[in-house]
Amino acid sequence: MASIFSRIINGEIPSYKIAEDENYFAFLDINPIVKGHTLVIPKKEVDYIFDVDDNALAGLILFSKRISKAIEKVVPCKRIGIAVLGLEVPHAHIHLVPINGGNDIDFSKPKLKLTQDEFLDIAAKIKSFL
Repeated sequence: MASIFSRIINGEIPSYKIAEDENYFAFLDINPIVKGHTLVIPKKEVDYIFDVDDNALAGLILFSKRISKAIEKVVPCKRIGIAVLGLEVPHAHIHLVPINGGNDIDFSKPKLKLTQDEFLDIAAKIKSFL
């Protein structure tokens, strides 16, 4: 059975897409810990990030870098933090999280509740810098 992320890639589940190419897909996390929290995934479904082949993993990092540079232009932050947990969805993914301090990537924090218009606005602004 396809992961929820594969279903998002295939358009079976809607998302706030930031970018896509033939190998990777980036979209806003619908349960963000901060505005601009973005997920970047390989299109090929692989459960564990360190099982992704070397070239695809390198490409995933480079694709994430491009997305991060756009997020930085939209969300005030000192950096874009990167996190890989991989327990919640069996599809390798990278969290890109705007941060201002070391404790900003805390997945136990309450999630933001954004409106559809807020998600659409953030996605459009990030896309405008790609």
